[in-house]
Amino acid sequence: MGCEGLAKVVEVIGLERIPLVKEGDNLAEIIVKASQEEGIRLRDGDVLVVSQKIVSKAEGRIMKLRSVKPSPEDERLADDSGKDPRLVRLIREGSKRIFKSPLGVLITEDRRGMICVNAGVDKSNVEGKDAYTLLPLDPDKSAEKLRSEIERLTGTSVAVIICDTTSRPFRRGQVNFAIGLAGIDPFKDYRGERDLFGYVLKVKNVAVADELAAAAELVIGQGREGTPVAIIRNAER
Repeated sequence: MGCEGLAKVVEVIGLERIPLVKEGDNLAEIIVKASQEEGIRLRDGDVLVVSQKIVSKAEGRIMKLRSVKPSPEDERLADDSGKDPRLVRLIREGSKRIFKSPLGVLITEDRRGMICVNAGVDKSNVEGKDAYTLLPLDPDKSAEKLRSEIERLTGTSVAVIICDTTSRPFRRGQVNFAIGLAGIDPFKDYRGERDLFGYVLKVKNVAVADELAAAAELVIGQGREGTPVAIIRNAER
């Protein structure tokens, strides 16, 4: 007897026709247009995973080092970390506190309470030699704005996850994770349920939004791919 109809399939689709984004651009219109050009009609229940980088660009969260004036404390941390003191200034402005400054990196708690490297201040895929992106001021608000605008344009109910890259303690490499979301529960809580052998689960609370963000990175990439948006289809919301 076959197993047709029993297998669960989740699709991850990269949108490849997203142009370079600049301040003031309407991301919802850009995403809808790209999906139409690629013949991918958005559906109710789709999860859109959007790179933080294009959200920050559209919101004008770009800073140029030439406009930054470092303080004496910035200079001290720059000596400890080997960074440009102006960059240190940007990182400190986006941080509640700095835990450690090994050579080349500052481990921080950012303004939203996330533990991350350099408070999310990043140079990759930003035009201009001294230009850096900062994280969105309110990633959840950015996600909700994008979700509601896409619903207005298309009539479809989608979820939105804004993703960024993070390192992991004591493990090599980086993964994508969610920094903002709308229209989706970030967790799937199994506590109180029973496993295959009747054991009551006590701590299992799966970070679904982070898992979807990590899956999307398989098509979004980190370098020259130019695919900052992914559609995840048939995922549980």
